[in-house]
Amino acid sequence: ALATAGAPPPLVVLVTSGTDVVKENAAAALMTLAVNNDGVKVAIVDAAAIPPLVLLIESGTTGAKEKAAATLRNLAVHNSNKVLIAKAGGIPPLVNLVRRGASGAKEQAAAALW
Repeated sequence: ALATAGAPPPLVVLVTSGTDVVKENAAAALMTLAVNNDGVKVAIVDAAAIPPLVLLIESGTTGAKEKAAATLRNLAVHNSNKVLIAKAGGIPPLVNLVRRGASGAKEQAAAALW
């Protein structure tokens, strides 16, 4: 219902332009929306969420990095999205997160790379 109500685009804007807390919460909302819902995954990708999520992994707070990686994990269930994550430069930041991130972020990043 939220995806058809247009939730992904404003959440993507918040991932890029909100405060640190807002960015983390927006990434968490995208993560939750994308769980087990292919239609929402499409809406999130169509809202151009992948590049901002990659950027959040590079420069966000510890919590934001974990939520962004978890969102990418949920999107990466589909091979076409794995390609988009790679094209957005997402592989090096995810690998870096696996190597140097907090334990929860490491787990999410590793799952996104799977």
